[in-house]
Amino acid sequence: MSTKVNYNEEVLSQAQNRRATVEFINIVNDLWYDKSIELVLFRNPLVDKRASEVLNLIEYAKEFVSKPISILDALDIAKAIQQIELPSSKLDIGKLAYECYLGAKKGEDKVAFVQNKLKDATVAKDIQPKDVVLYGFGRIGRLLARELMTKMGKGSQLRLRAIVTRGEINQTVLEKRASLLSVDSVHGDFLGTVTVDAENNALIINGTTVYMISAKQPEDIDYTEFNINDALIIDNTGAFRDEAALSRHLKANGASKVLITAPAKGVPNIVHGVNHKQNSPDKVDIFSAASCTTNAITPVLRVLEDNYGIKKGHLETIHAYTNDQNLVDNMHSKYRRGRAAALNMVITETGAGAAVSKAIPALAGKLTSNAIRVPVPNGSLAILNLQLNTKVTKEGVNSLIKKYALEGELVEQIKYSIDNELVSSDIIGTTAPSIFDSKATLTDEDTIVIYVWYDNEYGYSHQVIRLAKHIAKVRRFTYY
Repeated sequence: MSTKVNYNEEVLSQAQNRRATVEFINIVNDLWYDKSIELVLFRNPLVDKRASEVLNLIEYAKEFVSKPISILDALDIAKAIQQIELPSSKLDIGKLAYECYLGAKKGEDKVAFVQNKLKDATVAKDIQPKDVVLYGFGRIGRLLARELMTKMGKGSQLRLRAIVTRGEINQTVLEKRASLLSVDSVHGDFLGTVTVDAENNALIINGTTVYMISAKQPEDIDYTEFNINDALIIDNTGAFRDEAALSRHLKANGASKVLITAPAKGVPNIVHGVNHKQNSPDKVDIFSAASCTTNAITPVLRVLEDNYGIKKGHLETIHAYTNDQNLVDNMHSKYRRGRAAALNMVITETGAGAAVSKAIPALAGKLTSNAIRVPVPNGSLAILNLQLNTKVTKEGVNSLIKKYALEGELVEQIKYSIDNELVSSDIIGTTAPSIFDSKATLTDEDTIVIYVWYDNEYGYSHQVIRLAKHIAKVRRFTYY
């Protein structure tokens, strides 16, 4: 016979949890805006979140690490962090909470525990803020603008100073740009303010001036006229795809580094977390953030190659349609892409299989790849069919990926899904570029099939920003 439910006790408990959650949210936001300390929960952002969103993340954390972490545990750790003098940091309060549950010494208070865990953060790094210019303002450009302005904090890292587009800039154009930034059919409303300053050809985003600059070619711009110096230019136009073309950005007065949000020839193609440390920004001026698909599959492939070895394999990416396809049937330079994107599944090519070898040289020539564009506006899936150098089990593969999602250098890159009902719309807004679907893994001795989801816009944009911080040398102390 089941235990009788006490409804009144449940309501009281729920109210207490929500009250604690509101207090927790207030501390999270105070730490961010007052001290530039960002708290995340197993890499999930917490700044500006609602109570229901935080409680859902707490439930995910319980299942993910299989430890009874509660909102009260997270609140205690947050209060402890408030009492400690720390530099600008990014701290995973989920990891701290479950480590406290597992290993805190008897009688040790939370402040002492957190101080011990974060002792390496006691000396602040000398971080100089970096001016950023977005060259292009399409899908990726606008998401980058949203994230840069949302995470501006006290302006100690990346500072969005200007956006470059082609064509005349006037009141109407500024209003249209502002509207596209404010409202998005896929990603929803921007949780901030955007107004127009026509007199200065600028957008005022969250109270901060961002200049709109019109230019036909990058070398014509003098950024210093806008008091922009030593800037990182993030090119998201797709118009410049090799070292010679991208070098034109460096001829502009006030520009010092370039990052392209697409694969490029003759420059380092980087998947942050996998090979970003192989190229020092002290020696390299132009970087590529590779493609969204490359960023999705490379972290998981890195884990499998390092632990099992990969003989060969095939990648099939089921990709959302993109702006280079036609809305209705019309001429296109590539086969099949001329057919109506929202009405057809379209087979096309992808270079992601070959591109992986730029980050993991051991996989050169081992992967074939193809792509199918499908009628969804965002949210994609990579299916990897791999032959390994050793026999494996589903449980073994999943356990290995989960370990890397919890600790190590790929925790920002891999999210481990435990959802039996996961579909493409569920992954929209995920900051990790690679969402490993643990429920879909298939194994047959040395052959495995794994499914990796990715928000090809939002997740990729966060990888771009991670790489931008590496290039600008503004990465904070992190505890993951």
